[in-house]
Amino acid sequence: MILGVALDTPLRQLFDYSIPAAVDPTTVQPGCRVRVPFGRRTLVGIIMECRAHSQIDESKLRAILDVLDRDPAFEAPLLRLLRWAADYYQHPIGDVLAAALPALLRRGTALAAEETLWELTPAGAQAQLPTRAARARKLLQCLSLQGPLTRSQLAAAGFENLGVLRKLQHQGYVATVTRPKAAATSTDPAGTTGGIVGAGPTLNPQQHDAVEHICASLGSFTTHLLYGITGSGKTEVYFNVIARVLARGEQVLVLVPEIALTPQLLARFRARFTLHLAVLHSGLTDHERLESWRAARTGQARIVIGTRSAVFSPLLAPGLIVIDEEHDPSYKQQDGFRYSARDLAIMRASQLQIPIVLGSATPALETLARAQSEGGSLLLLPHRTGTAVAPRLGLIDLRSQVAPQGISIPVIEAMRRHLAQGHQVLLYLNRRGYAPVLFCTACAWTARCERCDAHLTVHRGARDLRCHHCGGQQPSPSACPSCASPLKPVGQGTQRIEEALGNLFPEAPLARIDRDSLRSDEELADALARIERNETRILVGTQMLTKGHHFPNVTLVVVLSADQGLFSVDFRASERLAQTIVQVAGRAGRESLPGEVLIQTAFPQHPLLLSLLQEGYQGFARRALAERQAAGWPPYARLALLRAEAVDALLPMRFLRAAVGTAPTHVDSRIKILGPAPAPMERRAGRHRAQLLLHAPSHQPLRRLLHAWLPSLASLELARQVRWSIDVDPVELF
Repeated sequence: MILGVALDTPLRQLFDYSIPAAVDPTTVQPGCRVRVPFGRRTLVGIIMECRAHSQIDESKLRAILDVLDRDPAFEAPLLRLLRWAADYYQHPIGDVLAAALPALLRRGTALAAEETLWELTPAGAQAQLPTRAARARKLLQCLSLQGPLTRSQLAAAGFENLGVLRKLQHQGYVATVTRPKAAATSTDPAGTTGGIVGAGPTLNPQQHDAVEHICASLGSFTTHLLYGITGSGKTEVYFNVIARVLARGEQVLVLVPEIALTPQLLARFRARFTLHLAVLHSGLTDHERLESWRAARTGQARIVIGTRSAVFSPLLAPGLIVIDEEHDPSYKQQDGFRYSARDLAIMRASQLQIPIVLGSATPALETLARAQSEGGSLLLLPHRTGTAVAPRLGLIDLRSQVAPQGISIPVIEAMRRHLAQGHQVLLYLNRRGYAPVLFCTACAWTARCERCDAHLTVHRGARDLRCHHCGGQQPSPSACPSCASPLKPVGQGTQRIEEALGNLFPEAPLARIDRDSLRSDEELADALARIERNETRILVGTQMLTKGHHFPNVTLVVVLSADQGLFSVDFRASERLAQTIVQVAGRAGRESLPGEVLIQTAFPQHPLLLSLLQEGYQGFARRALAERQAAGWPPYARLALLRAEAVDALLPMRFLRAAVGTAPTHVDSRIKILGPAPAPMERRAGRHRAQLLLHAPSHQPLRRLLHAWLPSLASLELARQVRWSIDVDPVELF
């Protein structure tokens, strides 16, 4: 039998290996890990196929070195999903499989948790120890009567001294053996209560209808879009549906867009459910990630919560998938294997025949269009729960208002009013650092990154300049390097806003929430706890503050700059801006206190802003979808982006022009090849970048073209001189 093995290499193929005589062929099956020779290295791969023959002369095939798993690391349904993903995203299968495995498993660690036991050897069973070795004799007798014991079991029996064990092992009387560790049993193994601690608040009619509608589809595939305004109680709908799924003895997979959301969400889950929860995100150590992966695989974890890569979690008894904040671009991987976790989750639910719930106050236009066309899958929560009402929205015209340090006078007055009432205020600015530009007023010199086509951001605390694209860092000059004149920081970042607010409101405790101020989960959890205790009165932050957080005492939200996305070349920029404004506005007045939202803009008559104020996100989405349909952009078309980059400035464009020359345009004449052209940020991290866009009416013709084109691309001479990639369904056109 010949094994087709997937290896973590850039090559888009399987590698054939033979099975040595020492390995029983009946124990080898797809999904198992094997250790194989590859060139001068030894790699861990995944068996994908078991065949009778190879296209290569079988006398030249190398044999696998070892089979690492008795049971497949990837069960058949998950392996089928990963095969589909490799085909859909046109990515090497070995790299796709590697993305789905914890790092320790990629290095050959045992699939199941193991434990070490001490057991009696045949020599130990016959040993006649002297009377003075009473302790050793009792230990041998214990092992003889009770069988192999773990270290903790031996300690519980009174044998804590490792010296005695080591001595007996050296004499050959005892030995160690490893075996799979038994999984801990659930506190509610039969699912009789679903592991619910408390019943939770009473659902309103819309929430109740949504729960019943979703639960009616349990055991079959349906995509449900839970479209609820901020504060409408989407999480309570999740909890009630999850309780029903757990009562069926099934597992639930919950995806969230960012690590920053997991502490608060985990606290809510743990307050509601007593069952074991597994957490999967990039902030875990390799060992923690492996333990969570194992708990999901064995079914010990009944609820699995994680970020993007958790979509690949193995599940013993899957019953439901939930995607919270489904619109968030963080669900799309931007390098390497460029997959969408949201779209893969939908496909996984389809293959498993289980329902999936997509929740958002600002659904992606693609998701909204799909739900509207399918009928019956759109679930609306139009009202806030309890006595909370939607906040009042207002525009501040920066053309007619003085705005010292980026904060207008009307905003300052509103802040004083809300703070005097004992409430909290949140200011949102999606720009880290002190100022985005360091500028010479004499010669117009600006500080620019040496490796990117971008300005360096001023960071006041560290007195340095940083590039937020490549991570480059350098000391801030004391004078203009061109003319020796004084330099001036221009524009506002969160640090500068923090400084200005400290001068305006010295008595109000302030917290800045961004990646520079909070470096760990613990720091974020501490900051959120202070906010919840009302110890922090003013919050300043970036998008970390906009996503899913519940701040019951925040009554004023200020969007300091709404103009960044109004005039972008990216057709998705207006959608992202609308989503951000609605999401950050949703932090205001979430309980009984009335909320107010002020949006600073130099373009108060812009149609997007007026649409949001007058009709909300639904009105914006209706207009935006009509524009997309007229222009032929997604969701009414499909895109793929061919990117190339190199240190040499000319190579990316040369490669892409050669690529266009080999494109199989006969596949479908409706496919348009737009470009090549330099990327909007042409130079990044010292590499020059270019791209071309493929525009197709649907995915199938696009897939056929890419499938026929990729071998030609890989064979181009220039392909070895550039770094190139395919991005199917790109969300960032840069």
